[in-house]
Amino acid sequence: MIIERTKNEVIIRLLPTVDTEELQELANFFRYKEITSKYSTNQDAVDEIASEINKNWYKANRDRLLKESCCRYKYCI
Repeated sequence: MIIERTKNEVIIRLLPTVDTEELQELANFFRYKEITSKYSTNQDAVDEIASEINKNWYKANRDRLLKESCCRYKYCI
């Protein structure tokens, strides 16, 4: 592997035997880092947003989850 930094970019050279699925996961992570590098926030704000997302997700999926849970144990209504 060779990592090279130019004026405008970082170039990573890999052997062609690298698994492409794993490489895509790394590329997605690097894209995330690239996008988020322009922003800064504190952990409290992140936790608050995550909590709100989780609450909304649970509200939207509660009935389905409870039904799946009771059916798994043969307590279907």
